[in-house]
Amino acid sequence: MGTSVASDTNDHLIDSTNADHPANLICTLCRNFYSLGWVTGTGGGTSIRQGPYIFIAPSGVQKELMQPTNIFVLDYESQTYLRKPPALKPSACTPLFLAAFDRGAGCCIHTHSQWAVLVTLLAERDAKAAGQDVAVRCFEIEQIEQIKGIPKGRGRQGMLGFFDRLKIPIIENTAHEEDLTSSLEIAMEKYPDSYAVLVRRHGIYVWGDDVQKAKTQAER
Repeated sequence: MGTSVASDTNDHLIDSTNADHPANLICTLCRNFYSLGWVTGTGGGTSIRQGPYIFIAPSGVQKELMQPTNIFVLDYESQTYLRKPPALKPSACTPLFLAAFDRGAGCCIHTHSQWAVLVTLLAERDAKAAGQDVAVRCFEIEQIEQIKGIPKGRGRQGMLGFFDRLKIPIIENTAHEEDLTSSLEIAMEKYPDSYAVLVRRHGIYVWGDDVQKAKTQAER
């Protein structure tokens, strides 16, 4: 994803002492998710959109050791890399992050949470036991306190309540991350009120209008 790179390093795009700058926030989020056990090694990823720029965690960097200098910067409109760190590869999650940004998200988070993986396996088991098509099964839950931090849906006011039902679609895993893009986009269209998509035997993608909302929804 991305076609060309600017001739200079464009380090000014990631150089900031502000803790809320996207390049710094991505590193903080990745360290936090590592400490929670949601990502290990180089797995998972995070991306933030700020104006015309998309800031993306790289592939191949240990999440707890990530530095702002490791961050890629993509121009959203042209899909051109403005900053591409030497010797690093762009995240394979990039087209999936962009799918979230195309739908108005300001931040998208991908983790390999074992809890998320377990949920997909339980949904698969229950579908088979009920004689249902596993491919159309989604995760549904209600009457649990944690869903009260999840918005009702894009364009709708307020958060889910204790007696509301949260639905999160589940898509099948693929051999290569970027090949999930089409399935993710279909799930987004089918479940427009969802802010997350589970990937069976893999993990979860969560997005929000901004970093704080995406983080809160991922933690829920």
